[in-house]
Amino acid sequence: MTGKLERRLADELVALDEASIMRTYARLPAAFVRGEGATLYDADGESYLDFFAGLAVCNAGHCHPRVVEAIREQAGKLIHVSNFFLTEPPVKLAERLAGTLGPGARVFLANSGAEANEAAIKLARKRRRGGEIVVLTDGFHGRTMGALSATPQETKQEPFAPLVPGFVAVPRDDAAAMRAAIGETTAAVMIEPVQGECGVWPIADEVLEAARDACDRTGALLIFDEVQCGMGRTGTLWAFEQTPVVPDVFTSAKALAGGLPIGACVAGESAAGVLEPGDHGSTFGGGPVVAAAALATLDVIDDPELLARVRALGERLRSGLESLRERGKVAAVRVRGLMAAADLHEPAAADVVRHALEERIVLNSTGPVTLRFVPPLVIGEAEVDRVLAFLEEAL
Repeated sequence: MTGKLERRLADELVALDEASIMRTYARLPAAFVRGEGATLYDADGESYLDFFAGLAVCNAGHCHPRVVEAIREQAGKLIHVSNFFLTEPPVKLAERLAGTLGPGARVFLANSGAEANEAAIKLARKRRRGGEIVVLTDGFHGRTMGALSATPQETKQEPFAPLVPGFVAVPRDDAAAMRAAIGETTAAVMIEPVQGECGVWPIADEVLEAARDACDRTGALLIFDEVQCGMGRTGTLWAFEQTPVVPDVFTSAKALAGGLPIGACVAGESAAGVLEPGDHGSTFGGGPVVAAAALATLDVIDDPELLARVRALGERLRSGLESLRERGKVAAVRVRGLMAAADLHEPAAADVVRHALEERIVLNSTGPVTLRFVPPLVIGEAEVDRVLAFLEEAL
């Protein structure tokens, strides 16, 4: 009886969605009612292996008990008072994040990755009193106007022109072009160390080193967008820990609060004091409930044993995908920890995603030929092998 009731409610949700919500998302034919770890359950009680993690958000898994308990406890004490007053969770969270960039670092807390990147853009522009911001081709930094202007993808930008001026795009694989683009009027360079939305492209060390050297020479800021590739996704807490450089500023969001909306702009000592009272703000940014969730999520993910396991499982996934490539079933493979992509020979990625859903596996495509794999970090070998076996059959 319960299953029938849930099914009826799911059907009602579909109808309400079609009638009431703007059509900004192409829905897949599933309505989920519960999640646990790397498993989602639909209205009929069917279980699905989640290899999408809510778009790389549920890194700690769905409804991790420690995160759920932190949310419940804080919600029973205090939900909101505004940033005009102090509460403990956001201050503790800022202390923990600031420690990543050392003494003198400070944090601005927001509600999303786009907002965190907007804060970084504003910080860079104020510090330089203007100036250009250098970005990489195919990068993605968000959909608000400043973050969208930093996202040099024509299909995303064109409908919303005119954009915010002053952004310069250089090829993501050209260290010489990076050096040439950075000058005395450059405010910042903004880079995803692993580009996610365009299909998981790790940026080469020589490009990152070129950006770091040129920023040091000119006084520009080096900003890393770790909204998708951070929070353990690549096998270290922050992706830049696997590179030869340290940014002046980095942004985080998505997985930071275990599924609740949050964003953080973390500025090292050289940029920490740029924004002053009245320069920037967020009504809900760094609220006590989301901050408590973030602290609990960091406790789960910032664990050497879990991070080592992410790296090991990433290699298992890489090995399986490379086997498919060697046998001609996929054209290319890119993996950093549990952030992976496989390019197909034909534009059939959407068909594979739909077929996976029929087999109770949640996958994602970033384009006509590219499959993306960003599962919860709490999966095991069996889950990796199940997805590889599905791909073996489907391709």
